[in-house]
Amino acid sequence: MKVIAVIPARYTSTRLPGKPLADICGKPMIQHVYELISRAEGLDDIVVATDDARIADAVRAFGGKVFMTSPDCQSGSDRVREVASSLAADIYINVQGDEPLLEPSAIEKLLSVFRSDGGVRVATLCSPISEEPARSPHQVKVVCDDAGNALYFSRSLIPYVRNASEPARFLGHVGIYAYRAEALQAFSQLPPSPLERLEQLEQLRLLQAGIPIRVLEVPPMGAGVDTPEDLERVRAAIRGRRRLAALEKLKRVRLVITDVDGVLTDGGLHYGPDGECLKRFHARDGLGISLLQKAGMRVAVLSGRDCPALRRRLADLGISEAVLGEPDKRAMLAGIMERCGVAAGETAFIGDDIPDMEVFGLCGVSVTVGDAPDYVKAKADLVLESFGGQGAFRELVEHIMSI
Repeated sequence: MKVIAVIPARYTSTRLPGKPLADICGKPMIQHVYELISRAEGLDDIVVATDDARIADAVRAFGGKVFMTSPDCQSGSDRVREVASSLAADIYINVQGDEPLLEPSAIEKLLSVFRSDGGVRVATLCSPISEEPARSPHQVKVVCDDAGNALYFSRSLIPYVRNASEPARFLGHVGIYAYRAEALQAFSQLPPSPLERLEQLEQLRLLQAGIPIRVLEVPPMGAGVDTPEDLERVRAAIRGRRRLAALEKLKRVRLVITDVDGVLTDGGLHYGPDGECLKRFHARDGLGISLLQKAGMRVAVLSGRDCPALRRRLADLGISEAVLGEPDKRAMLAGIMERCGVAAGETAFIGDDIPDMEVFGLCGVSVTVGDAPDYVKAKADLVLESFGGQGAFRELVEHIMSI
């Protein structure tokens, strides 16, 4: 059974223009969706279907595959149909490009019903929701029959609770569809239905034509992005996920490499009357370094600057592995790890600015300080709350020592 996942993406959006390219923690939203889908098992191909060159360029930039569709497509399913006319498959999965919190397991569950039940022609997903989001027109709801097929989808509250004493259960629709090839072809030949035009929900075209839609329930994954408020919630959720993943990876760390200016100092440059460079360090960071060393971990310094004050501080802390005055940090990082006998996955690097971003992807955990620029924070695995020179390194040590 050949399966192709298609991500329809259009640039224009009344509530959030340019939505597929909205930045979420350093990546466009369409990239988050693409990478999540790629982790699902059972897919033979993934393509983004769009008519916009800006989206196409962004997808190609991260190595994704693009299929250019007609600007006349009225819906995501129309774009999927255009893909199907050129790329043959048994099953086509329509994954909305505004679902960056999607779980790959949800796609796998969707595929499983086609393998277990040959009568299923179209399938989609839902998750339990509370009454508050169920009342929002931005959240599409679904009600199903006893066989698990959709009875109706609506932006209105369904079911309507007339008797408050009766327990109500609300199911939010998750914007993913899977079609057998013949069902997708049948859909493309149907005109928009009256219910579809009223609710602006293309799945109602199938129901009104008598084509059943199997609905599978999955755990809540987080809402899709329709509004600027949704986008901020998703950004916060992904930052939280990234933080948890970084804390888990810290368990493997045996070597911590740190920048100096903006991390062990506040980034200020002070010169004495004779032109000598003066630096202010934080005692708590120094104690943190000692704690790591006593625990058997290595601490190294990689700095683009060099001065006697810095060398004196490193000597006081007993740090023997240091590369100073070297602007090309990428070239130096591998040497430090090799001399310390530590693999990249066992290394954490903490920095605060553009030169540090160049080495973030070369170690197991990349860390930055609380006052780093936003574009640096977007690239780091872990963003500390403390500012540089104000206990940021000590905060990292506390994370390492507590796991």
